[in-house]
Amino acid sequence: MKDVLVFDVNETLLDLAALDPIFERIFGAAVARREWFSQFIQNALVATVTGAYSPFGEIGMAALAMIAQRRDVQITEDGKAAIRQGLGSLPPHPDVRAGLDQLKKSGFRLAALTNSTQAVAETQLKNAGLSDLFEHILSADAVKRLKPAPEPYHMAAQVLNVPIGQMCLIAAHAWDVTGAMRVGAHAAFVARPGMVLDPLAPTPLVVGDDIREVAAQLIHLQA
Repeated sequence: MKDVLVFDVNETLLDLAALDPIFERIFGAAVARREWFSQFIQNALVATVTGAYSPFGEIGMAALAMIAQRRDVQITEDGKAAIRQGLGSLPPHPDVRAGLDQLKKSGFRLAALTNSTQAVAETQLKNAGLSDLFEHILSADAVKRLKPAPEPYHMAAQVLNVPIGQMCLIAAHAWDVTGAMRVGAHAAFVARPGMVLDPLAPTPLVVGDDIREVAAQLIHLQA
């Protein structure tokens, strides 16, 4: 088992459900947050597949405009600012700190790799009280290609100075773990509620319901 672990951030480590009250206030329905994030990811994937690039935050605001149009809602600048501020101060899932501490104490090297810009990623992890655990906080913006394109995973391996086959990507998104495995990295899947694997994709090294479960399995494999 390799000892270099690279974590996705949004939904994997940080809880987007904290935005639900903001979406409830703006749209009258907390479920609009899930609609927005699904549209957000869809737009990001379309851009990546077609060779276009926009910063992740810009894609998120475009997805927000689409949800507003679909729901016939006018979003004020204050509403947009509230969502941006909320994204910067998302809490970690309850299992995250303990799981990461376990891995750190067991000798694993930890890094974060996100589609968010560098400034947003650093702010998020600092406000969540997690930034001290990571050797590097990496943004796909550095290579102007979003995950699951190959470039961000290769960039992470280069920065961490390991062959990509000695890196393990940990995420709660099937598309992210699939992207990592398709370029030769290992992967671990965090099966948070509602998250399932793609049956057509390779099987991850580890599957667990939360970071603590994933950590326990990785530590066992390392022994």
